[in-house]
Amino acid sequence: MVTGMEFNSNNTLKRDLEKYAAQYAIEQERQGSLGDGRSSIHYPALFLFVGDLVAPAVSAVQEINRLKWDNGDGVVYVQIGTEDQEAGSGETRTGGSSDDGQVTRHCLPLFAGQTERPSKTRRKDVHRSFHESDQALFDLNRTLRRVSNRIAEYGRLYSSFDRIYVTVVTRADDPLNVLLPELTKLTEIILSQAFKSVQTDLHVLVSEMEQVDSFGYASAAGLAFLRELDYMQSLDYTFSGNLLVTEDGISIPVTHHASPLYDLVYLLSDKNERGTGVPGGWIENAEIICRICLLKNRKQDANHSGSVSSTGANTYNNTSFKNNIRTTSDQHGYASAGFAEIRRPNKPIALAVLYHMYRYLLARMRQEPDWSIKDKLAFFGLDAASVERKVEGLLPSEDLVSGMSGIMTHNVSFSDLKPLSLREAERALFGQGAEAYFRDNVVRLVEERVRERSSTGSLRRQAEQSRAEHPEVGYFQWAAWSDGEPGSVREALLGLIRDKSMQLESARALLEQRQQERVEDQSFKRTLFRDKQNVRNLIDCMLERVYVPKVDLLRLENELHLLRIYDTEMEELHRYSRHVTAALEALERTLRETAAQSIAAADEYIGQNVMEYYGKVTEELITDLEAKRGRDVWFEDRYMGDMNRLATEGDDRLLKRLMEVCHSLLLTAEPLRLPFEEELLQRANVTIAYGDKDVLTRDDLFRRLYHTLEDQAVVRVRVFDYTQEHRYEEKYFFGDHHSAFMDYAAHAEETSRIYKLGVVYEERSSGVEKLNLMGGFHLEDLMVYRNGKVYYDSYTENGYELHPAGLAEKLSPIR
Repeated sequence: MVTGMEFNSNNTLKRDLEKYAAQYAIEQERQGSLGDGRSSIHYPALFLFVGDLVAPAVSAVQEINRLKWDNGDGVVYVQIGTEDQEAGSGETRTGGSSDDGQVTRHCLPLFAGQTERPSKTRRKDVHRSFHESDQALFDLNRTLRRVSNRIAEYGRLYSSFDRIYVTVVTRADDPLNVLLPELTKLTEIILSQAFKSVQTDLHVLVSEMEQVDSFGYASAAGLAFLRELDYMQSLDYTFSGNLLVTEDGISIPVTHHASPLYDLVYLLSDKNERGTGVPGGWIENAEIICRICLLKNRKQDANHSGSVSSTGANTYNNTSFKNNIRTTSDQHGYASAGFAEIRRPNKPIALAVLYHMYRYLLARMRQEPDWSIKDKLAFFGLDAASVERKVEGLLPSEDLVSGMSGIMTHNVSFSDLKPLSLREAERALFGQGAEAYFRDNVVRLVEERVRERSSTGSLRRQAEQSRAEHPEVGYFQWAAWSDGEPGSVREALLGLIRDKSMQLESARALLEQRQQERVEDQSFKRTLFRDKQNVRNLIDCMLERVYVPKVDLLRLENELHLLRIYDTEMEELHRYSRHVTAALEALERTLRETAAQSIAAADEYIGQNVMEYYGKVTEELITDLEAKRGRDVWFEDRYMGDMNRLATEGDDRLLKRLMEVCHSLLLTAEPLRLPFEEELLQRANVTIAYGDKDVLTRDDLFRRLYHTLEDQAVVRVRVFDYTQEHRYEEKYFFGDHHSAFMDYAAHAEETSRIYKLGVVYEERSSGVEKLNLMGGFHLEDLMVYRNGKVYYDSYTENGYELHPAGLAEKLSPIR
């Protein structure tokens, strides 16, 4: 049964393991030991997130760009919302901005004090409130100018500062997107004062899976925005407004001449073209957004300029793509995309290697030394010689028995003593004096010494001292030797206790027998006519025949007492050592479970045989390392050190050291630096016997990878295929120019494909990615558009005003 404390501890360990695995994966992406070269963007980039609903996407996009772009730290992000992301629970800030390095969050004071449930005129009110608030517009101007200056500070990271790419991201059902024309044009006009050209794309995130509690209004508001978007993207769209504000409050008009507001508009849903949900929801589209931005703004390597390389790979051409998705009636076409990646499963690998390394170290800790039971007893100080020394130390060293001859006796004649037993004669001579003397000068002294030495933990202290000389004997051996099973030290100790008990009973019987012997039967020297001398000789005989056995009896009693103390302490030692070993075994289970969960979370095909393959890899690395540096390299102080001591300091300390050692000794080794295709091929065949006809060939692997990528890169938007007359597709691979798979992919289906295929080369060996672009559809082709019409019409009929004042008349009719 797992206690609450153990459960919490286990959760903490798993979090630490996840951080460790994630860090390893980041290292592999950022070159690390693999030499992966990340792409760079050519021109500066700004990501503008509009609305509160897209706030979670900011960190997702930022992290992807940091990871995959060499100059990702120079990208600037702005999120404009109405809720202060920095405010604590229950707090609402009415306006202003917060700056966190690359990320600027600006809060428009539009919804202060309003209720949670949207009003019937919420989108209209947002538009009106923005235009009526001079302060809101002034604060926004100031924030965007500060952002423009921030971008200039990163100038050294870019090849050219002539152009800037602006990527606008919003949710279709977010009320703040009613201000997209104002926010977009103000951003462009401020940036145009620093750049010769500003190119702006819009990514609209559509959430179909999450609409449970507010599906009606969200669908209606989403369709209202899509209608406005169609208007913004028309060829004759114009816009004018007093958006620029100086520090003196002077407003300057901003004008957009007849043309689509955005260069390209991408619609990305949390359902794909097949109608199935996307794992991770709409936030997973962050990868697509980042990859599209890279495709359009990638710094070209002189060695791989890519026009048409030896693989026949074509680079992306934005003008060509726009022209191909425009319809014959010159109506603007929309685009969408799908993304898939296959890479070495770095997180599962890190966890699998860690598990197998720990499993090996635990096996080493469990190894029994080739010791006899006598050696094991001596380890705990329980061998005969050690026990005898301890018992001898308890008994008085001086000859107290002979000293008893001086005890004062009663005046009794020898003739009166002759018919008595030795016990009766002792009482006749000494009364209680002899027994009292023996008790006070021998028994009590021994009892005091026993009390002094019987402090708890003496057996454990002895074991700790012995372990200093024999570090190979740790808690696993302690637990095994103290469990009382056949062959254990405790079984031998219990055997000693039984033997001593029998000896004690025999000694007691012998003493009783002697005390019953008659005086006249004793063989001591008798002298005629010397009564006192005969009494003296009887006393000497009595001391020899009774009190010497009493001393031996006392020795046996205390030896047995000492052994029983040791038995009690051995029970405690077993509980303690078993507690430690149980924690070590529990950590092994946690490592295995965490690795298994990480593998299960990976793609079924890409994550196959991770445990089996990396079990063999780890075993080979360990063998090679020990051959070079000695079998005890793991237990050097700079690596694991004394694992038994670490085990008593807590799982977190042990795990931390374990992760450090695994990283330094194993994860950086050459066998973990194979190109991902070679690694996957070897891993796929690790369970196949030599000569087996089912062995996976390189061509088989490439074919599977190719189809897996295509299958997973399904376009993330639902359209009616039969109404989509102008479908146009381009597909791009991102991967290593040395990769054999990239060469295969570039030429696969080249005689039958009806789409443009391109390859983006990166100095990477850890995986390959695929981005499928699809365009040419219209908004009425979307399932979300068709499904939203009924809600839009119903909400409009019920008095909801879903557009700014005067705009509804300009919109095209719902198709």
